[in-house]
Amino acid sequence: MIARKNIVEVILLAAIAENGVIGRANTLPWRLRSDMQHFRASTMGKPVVMGRKTYQSIGKPLKGRTTIVVSRDPAFAAPGILVAPNLAAALEAARGDALRRNSGAIVVAGGGDIYAQAMPMATQLSITEVHKRVAGDAQFPAIDPKLWRETARSGHQPGADDEVSFAFVTYERAANTAAAAPSVT
Repeated sequence: MIARKNIVEVILLAAIAENGVIGRANTLPWRLRSDMQHFRASTMGKPVVMGRKTYQSIGKPLKGRTTIVVSRDPAFAAPGILVAPNLAAALEAARGDALRRNSGAIVVAGGGDIYAQAMPMATQLSITEVHKRVAGDAQFPAIDPKLWRETARSGHQPGADDEVSFAFVTYERAANTAAAAPSVT
């Protein structure tokens, strides 16, 4: 992604089961090492915004990335992260970090409530379609084909440390809906 002067794209990055599930009991309900590698490559050098439960499931700041955690708990703190009281404050902190890094993008990495709040501001969805139906308690918001167009797809058979096949899919906000979801400026 090329940084345009003072424009920062908002990318939602998620792995989603066929039935929309993204998590169960604050864990991923599948094992996909290939997706973990994709996550690392996609987020390196960028600010990453996530909710407190998502952060706690990871358990540490992400190396090489600024980790910004949204929490309504004013006492919540952890070494090596920034804490924001709401998504708007998190995105503002992330925007400043992205501009300093000249990355041009903020990555939103979950959970379900954070994705739902960020969807109207997103310019791109970077989705790993997990070819499995699973039980879970966290869902990704529906991807409305009137608002999003698929621009890239790469299907993969399971690798050595992957339990199922998957596809990396990129969606861009449809041009006629750009005014409804401007980039963070």
